[in-house]
Amino acid sequence: MALKSSNKVDTNTYEIEVTVDAQTFADACKSAYMKQRKSIQIPGFRKGKATQGMVEKVYGEGAFYEEALEIVYPNAVQSAIDEAELKVVGQPFDLDVPVMSKAEGVEMKMKVTTYPEVKLGEYKGLEAKMLDTEATDDDVAEELKNMQDRNSRLVTVEDRAAEMGDTAEIDFEGFVDGVAFEGGKGENYPLELGSGSFIPGFEEQVVGHKSEEEFDVNVTFPEEYSEELAGKDAVFKCKIHEIKSKELPELDDDFAKDVSEFDTLDELKADLKKQIADRKTASANTDFENQLLEQVCDNMEVEIPECMFDQKCDEMIQDYAYRLQMQGIDLNTYLGYLGQTQEQFKAQFMDGAKQQVKTQIALDAIVEAEKLEATEDEINAEIDKLAAQYDMEADKIKAAVPQDQIAKDVTTKKAVDLIVNSAKKA
Repeated sequence: MALKSSNKVDTNTYEIEVTVDAQTFADACKSAYMKQRKSIQIPGFRKGKATQGMVEKVYGEGAFYEEALEIVYPNAVQSAIDEAELKVVGQPFDLDVPVMSKAEGVEMKMKVTTYPEVKLGEYKGLEAKMLDTEATDDDVAEELKNMQDRNSRLVTVEDRAAEMGDTAEIDFEGFVDGVAFEGGKGENYPLELGSGSFIPGFEEQVVGHKSEEEFDVNVTFPEEYSEELAGKDAVFKCKIHEIKSKELPELDDDFAKDVSEFDTLDELKADLKKQIADRKTASANTDFENQLLEQVCDNMEVEIPECMFDQKCDEMIQDYAYRLQMQGIDLNTYLGYLGQTQEQFKAQFMDGAKQQVKTQIALDAIVEAEKLEATEDEINAEIDKLAAQYDMEADKIKAAVPQDQIAKDVTTKKAVDLIVNSAKKA
């Protein structure tokens, strides 16, 4: 197996010719025969007893060529890529196999996409705006209001109509052109008015009705809804069984004792103020960093292959699907709930995928330009950090995560720190 030729045919694209010698391909044909022999039926032979030569005589010399090519292809292509010293991204394409026989071996032509060449722009001494990190009295008041909401109780209302913020227990059934549709019916459903959990316009039309009232709600399904309902007008027949309003606890020392470790409301407020300031500081630092990284990406010159964006997007979707699976939800089922196709779902991730790829390419280029390296102590410190984060032993982290990946994480962080530490706050 060897590289016959390597030629650049376009930006980030090379055409390579790969050869596999006759003996190696003949051995692969034999391996393919051995793998299939038990399922081969030849007249005059018991199943699985026909020799390789007999099978090739009946079905042709190329009977095992296709599977033999699959056997030799991975190593042959990788060896050729290594010999050509190409940093390939994605899978080879435009495969052509002009020669394939046990007598002559294999000759393959294909195109490969390579990691892009990068010309860095300015990445030191940049300027970005730092968000305000002060925790205000209004921030604390809003947090206390949220705590009141979480500790509220629902009280039945009998003397008035439903208002925004109430929870209405309703029956409903939806119709399009007078025909009920699947998934459009519910009984004794607790709908929080103003939550935005139903179709736009639905909750607003429940407001103003009293318990035991029956009424119609007229809505139009959004264009991005499931295909069979998207953009269609619908009528929901509704009935309110019960209306409940939130009763909030008093903001006093007793409330502080009930919801926290503190004895007084003032102590709780002081702690909330510190928590809010810490969150704002972390958020401001992240925003500052992201502004700088975006500038670094804008300043560099690079043509990024589309396959890198697609690959990152697929990785993000796989990660999302895994997290859904941990909750017992299949991705296709989830897409059904959303009324989205796989293409529509993927489109939502693409902008994020593009930014992640651009950022990593820029940071990799900075690591190379600045000759940043990860020491053994830094790698071990990162392993200890991961072990603490995932509550695992350090040895298990070492076994699960390749050391070169950990080293890359360390040098990437060094590149980010270099950008941030040299930047100015606007």
